[in-house]
Amino acid sequence: MKRVLTALVLIPFILYVVYFGPFWLLFGVTTLFALICYSEYSAIAAGYGVGKLGPVGYAAGILVLLARPQDGYLVFTLLTLIGLALALRQPDPSKALPYAAALAFGIVYIFGSWKFAILLRTESAHWLGFGLILNWIGDTCAYFVGRRIGKHKMAPVVSPNKSWEGAMASLVGSLIFGVIYLNRAVPAVLPLQAGIISVAANVAGQIGDFAESVLKRGAGLKDSSTLLPGHGGLLDRVDSTLFALPVVYLNLYLTSPH
Repeated sequence: MKRVLTALVLIPFILYVVYFGPFWLLFGVTTLFALICYSEYSAIAAGYGVGKLGPVGYAAGILVLLARPQDGYLVFTLLTLIGLALALRQPDPSKALPYAAALAFGIVYIFGSWKFAILLRTESAHWLGFGLILNWIGDTCAYFVGRRIGKHKMAPVVSPNKSWEGAMASLVGSLIFGVIYLNRAVPAVLPLQAGIISVAANVAGQIGDFAESVLKRGAGLKDSSTLLPGHGGLLDRVDSTLFALPVVYLNLYLTSPH
């Protein structure tokens, strides 16, 4: 019940922000979500013995969200060098590289991925809505089908509740939604292209789900936090989205004239 109530509160708000909210509100909500996710990621990273990542990661992440896409190489190179410079403070030299890697990876993983929410909204609210709803439908199909008929486990050590049956249900549900949605919201997208991007985004999302589970298991954690009743942490809910949004944007990048 907690899981359903949390979704009933969050989803309408997010949909309003995506489709009707002014850009400043979308940017503000995206920034807030990214900061929360980075905080939860920092707790996971601490489980690997690298210590607290500190406030620099939050400031650097906001810079990523504000940066122009064409400045990406410069920004990420500077952030990597800053991470290595900060690692000099480590009293144990053997922790310098793991600390710098954890800091730089977290900024790219969390803020770099959320950046694509802003870029997609700049293109069209429909593309951002597509990337978000596709994962919600996929996760919902996987959850219910997996609970009812899921017998063949995909990765019992990493995520014991995930099954191949649930994964296929997620893929089919996302494919059906994606083709119908893009046909109505973005008619210029052909059905075949809509099917390809829907499958690619769903697969990316499922990989993202497993990737975050691997990070948590390595840190000895079940959830990234207890922020959302019935769901765990925010990062637990958006792990698939963080992988799917860049894939959706990549489709636009490859198919749009430069």
